[in-house]
Amino acid sequence: MRKSSVRRTCAALAAVTSLALAVSACGGTTKKNSGSDAAAATSTAKADPNAATKKGLTVGFLPKQVNNPYFTSADKGGEKALSELGSKYKEVGPSSATDTAGQVSYVNTLTQQQVNAMAVSAQDPGALCTALKQAMKNNIKVVTYDSDTKTDCRNAFVSQASAEDLGRTEVQLMAKQIGYKGQIAILSAAQTATNQNTWIGFMKDELKDPKYKDVKLVKIAYGNDDAQASFQQTQGLLQQYPNLKGIISPTTVGIKAAAQYLSGSKYKGKVKLTGLGTPNDMRKYVKNGTVEGFELWDPAKLGDLAARTAVALSSGQITGKEGETFKAGSTTYTIGKDGVITLGKPTVFDAKNIDQFNF
Repeated sequence: MRKSSVRRTCAALAAVTSLALAVSACGGTTKKNSGSDAAAATSTAKADPNAATKKGLTVGFLPKQVNNPYFTSADKGGEKALSELGSKYKEVGPSSATDTAGQVSYVNTLTQQQVNAMAVSAQDPGALCTALKQAMKNNIKVVTYDSDTKTDCRNAFVSQASAEDLGRTEVQLMAKQIGYKGQIAILSAAQTATNQNTWIGFMKDELKDPKYKDVKLVKIAYGNDDAQASFQQTQGLLQQYPNLKGIISPTTVGIKAAAQYLSGSKYKGKVKLTGLGTPNDMRKYVKNGTVEGFELWDPAKLGDLAARTAVALSSGQITGKEGETFKAGSTTYTIGKDGVITLGKPTVFDAKNIDQFNF
């Protein structure tokens, strides 16, 4: 696992996340090639860490949403890594972060085009599974990044940071800012987003600690990674809860929209805002006093690692089993439980350090 601290961002933003994929079966497969057979083949495959890195591969990137700044940054990181490795990059994807059916069709398209591997950020944990399993049956390596599918629907998942670290630290940041007292709300992306829901689960668990006994989570709102919808949800939260002390938004689109609303309202500086955002999106809100601090990872590094993982899988250097190690750039990573590869720890951005970052 990467030991060094990782610069964050996002999208998700885009991590951004925070931060889509879809799939459906396609391509000439026989009954013999069932999903369980594909999984069995993966589980019995042996890694050869000394195998040569293959060149001339084609890796398709399928983000949750194209033209989303977080995923643009992540996928450019993947494109650069593939160029360095002597392979080809291509990107496809829906224009909406909630178009799961569209994601599925793009998985099918990549399968039909016989790419060697695909890197997918899933809009929904299960909806893409049929299509992704079909891709794997066609000997296409599947890497999820930013947002995962069910574990048997891909070979490996490249995680922005530990889901537990992200969920707990956002609560810790918020609690500190509101003096460990008051009502808080969460402004999430889509209600089905795997990564968002996992982080929120750890937020709720963190809030069970006695030190948060005076902090009350009153609502989870969903802005669907849409700027206007997130802006309106922020407005609605403050109308519904006039005593609200803080908002956590674990999505780059959501936190920016919430900051935009707060900065032009009577709540500026009074209602605290934290979550996952990119320095370039949030810089002016930190400098004008709307936001004290937020966190993220560097999405370009996330895309870079997703691409290098895809190539390592295609080259037979790894299979996705727990305990396997491989080198990506200058860093050696160890594959964890359920095929999870963690990029690193989240970075907190505030007035002291935000000008040191440009993404």
